[in-house]
Amino acid sequence: MLSSKGPVRLIDHRDLDFVHRGGPPGKAAVARALSNEISPNLGIGFARWEGAEVAWTVLYDEVIFVIEGCFELKANHEHYRVEPGQMLWIPEGTELVYGGYALFGYVVYPGDWKRQHGLE
Repeated sequence: MLSSKGPVRLIDHRDLDFVHRGGPPGKAAVARALSNEISPNLGIGFARWEGAEVAWTVLYDEVIFVIEGCFELKANHEHYRVEPGQMLWIPEGTELVYGGYALFGYVVYPGDWKRQHGLE
């Protein structure tokens, strides 16, 4: 018999509180869909990018999957344009710039990366 850690959850991005992450110019916002209390292993959420460019070095492994629009990423001297139905795998330690105009989902591992890096 399989054990369960809790109920299945349906999450709609329209019900989440998005937090500002970049801009002006443009605007970028993210919303964590599941808290660390629910899933410390995976960080899962949605993001809206509206022309902002945000530089970052990822402190986790990340997958980005585009739902609407075109997400852009600059990393390792490459420029990636990601459209609906496509996704990116970004390994930990990658220096990058997020950009574009898109609604996308993301998954990061570990989900509690902030705690592990002493940022909480």
